[in-house]
Amino acid sequence: MKILGIGSRINHPTHGKGVVTNVTAQLYWVTFMEIGLETIAIDDDFEVIEAVEDEVDTVSFFEVERSLVKILQRWSDATEKVAIADKWKGGKLILEPGDAVANKEMPIDTFFHKIVMVRDRLRVMEQKINSSKNLDDQEKVDLQQYITRIYGSLTSFNVLFKNKSDNFVGEKSK
Repeated sequence: MKILGIGSRINHPTHGKGVVTNVTAQLYWVTFMEIGLETIAIDDDFEVIEAVEDEVDTVSFFEVERSLVKILQRWSDATEKVAIADKWKGGKLILEPGDAVANKEMPIDTFFHKIVMVRDRLRVMEQKINSSKNLDDQEKVDLQQYITRIYGSLTSFNVLFKNKSDNFVGEKSK
């Protein structure tokens, strides 16, 4: 079975005439004249009206987009969306001083956002250290150890994160 390229025209017994607009490893994305965009299996039964003989990239747009988002998050100052644990949503943080000064209150979501920003900036710093051409390997290791200790100091805030994968992780005990 030969894989059709983008732009190939087909006639499907159920959906009618359409044009292949994307190809993944198992599916054709076809824009049909009558019903719009549908996905059909590559081995589905249909008539080929005109086959386009293109090199077909079997990576979907979704996969490319997901990879690009990961790259941007890793190498930029852009923050990823991190969920606060449900029990903290709408809550507030109250700091109560030891003397007769008024309490300081702030929405816990604001505090959580600041913690996430600290974590994201540490990650960017970590990437910049690892990719630096001006630091030798020993200097990179030393700075990396400081960052690991900073993460360890911030593990108290892990209680705020909804997903364990978002938690701060310090030095693992040996």
